[in-house]
Amino acid sequence: MSPADMARSLGTGLLSFPVTHFDADGSFLEGPYRAHCAWMMEHQLAGLFAAGGTGEFFSLTPDEVQTVVAAAVAEANGKLPVISGCGYGTAIATDIARGAEKAGADGILLLPPYLVGSSQQGLAAHIEAVCRSTGLGVIVYNRDNAVVDDETLARLCDRNPNLVGFKDGVGDIELMTRIYARMGDRLTYIGGLPTAETFATPYLTMGVTTYSSAIFNFMPDWALVFYQSVRSGDHADVLARLRDFVLPYIALRNRGRGYAVAIVKAGMRVIGRDAGPVRSPLTDLAPAEIAELRTLVERAARPA
Repeated sequence: MSPADMARSLGTGLLSFPVTHFDADGSFLEGPYRAHCAWMMEHQLAGLFAAGGTGEFFSLTPDEVQTVVAAAVAEANGKLPVISGCGYGTAIATDIARGAEKAGADGILLLPPYLVGSSQQGLAAHIEAVCRSTGLGVIVYNRDNAVVDDETLARLCDRNPNLVGFKDGVGDIELMTRIYARMGDRLTYIGGLPTAETFATPYLTMGVTTYSSAIFNFMPDWALVFYQSVRSGDHADVLARLRDFVLPYIALRNRGRGYAVAIVKAGMRVIGRDAGPVRSPLTDLAPAEIAELRTLVERAARPA
């Protein structure tokens, strides 16, 4: 799949970010992971993001990233694009990008470089090095210590045809508006704020036609109905689902550091599709918190 085709495909529907399955010792479990990817693909998806943030990219070695991505590619079998997580410093990120291409991925999601802050010039050099290390389509993830402005992004797009996507994890509406006004259809835009459902409706008006749904891991039917309500402008249904599930879910997620990933694995446990523990330094939800999540999930699953 060409970078442009990959980007167009992602913009047509909901995106899935599967958790990465580990045993009690933290070793990757390929069989259960592939089974989970297959179960997710029984539902309507526009793309599968392997070893992304929800997939604990930050806890995987570069070799493990390639292994996880290869497993997702094998399971997808060309049915939909597979995007690999990518990040850390420039040398490691370019190595991961090449490994993802070797594993058969259709693109990469470039997460922020490790720890350090940098200038627009430095970020541009980092992103361009990754773009030039691979023939895959590249999606830049604006968040934390890696926030490019509209001018930097425009220059990067002029110089790197395979820079085809922009994922926003900042929530700066002015910046997002400037980027879309400047770049238009040159990029595919993805919502990437934590629990992106919360921001889906306002972001749609700024050209962000899709978003990453971690909730899809354990409530795929609910996630798809919510996405369809956003796209069709059914604001009453969107608000009801935000009020009844998303906002209480966020309140539970906000109780602990690192719970953005742990709560998704807890959701997997609740529905009987256990993906194992999170890797340190993350910690799993407490039993009482899992019980609260179970109540939320069961209530959301009841017929209206």
